[in-house]
Amino acid sequence: MHNAAFRELGLNAVYVAFPVKDLPAAVGGLRGLHLAGVSVTIPYKEEIIPLLDGLDPQAARMGAVNTVINRDGRLMGYNTDWLGAVAALKTRTSIRGENFLILGAGGASRAIVFGLLEEGGMVTLTDLDADRAGNLGQQFGVETLPLADLDRYPGGVLINATPVGMEPCAEAIPIAPELLSRFTLVMDIVYRPLTTRLLREAAARGCATLDGLQMLIYQGAAQFELWTGRAAPVEVMSRAAYAALQDAEGVD
Repeated sequence: MHNAAFRELGLNAVYVAFPVKDLPAAVGGLRGLHLAGVSVTIPYKEEIIPLLDGLDPQAARMGAVNTVINRDGRLMGYNTDWLGAVAALKTRTSIRGENFLILGAGGASRAIVFGLLEEGGMVTLTDLDADRAGNLGQQFGVETLPLADLDRYPGGVLINATPVGMEPCAEAIPIAPELLSRFTLVMDIVYRPLTTRLLREAAARGCATLDGLQMLIYQGAAQFELWTGRAAPVEVMSRAAYAALQDAEGVD
């Protein structure tokens, strides 16, 4: 996705993946190699914050970082996940005044909650770790609901912000399938596989669905613009992302 955008604009840049086992050492490597910037993925979106030199105010409010820019040796943290979530959701639904149930209370959830509240959505959180959900709910002033009580939720939009259903555990599902029919739209931030079991079960019950690659593309476009100062070629990035995922899954 990013490399396709670099090629499209003729930029001398390359985007590569680094598996990280020691986060402080990796951040030191970022400084030592003077890399222009990086994406940050689970499980490091919250852990990286103390290792940075500064935070964008929105990332500070969220308590999660998914984008780092190296500015003359100073590492600055940003969050574009919320922009990606909002842009993706707006392709399928209005946000203001709508009810959103978010499964999960990790770094991605923090960003999504922030974005929904910025756009006037009404948010409820749930997580296997009730304390974690409670802390995040208190931080943002939103309701929390125990997993055992999901059958009491009235409906609206469901967002899976957990890794449940991600390869290699692709048949896992974060909510009982019989509860899905109460939702008008189900979004899964998992994008490998592209059509998760959650989305299949939701579609079978008449729900509109939104795959996780949409959020990834829109947040990636925002990252690209932070790193380069150039407008992102979103259509080019989208085509590249879907083509790469289809190749990986062996889909024609």
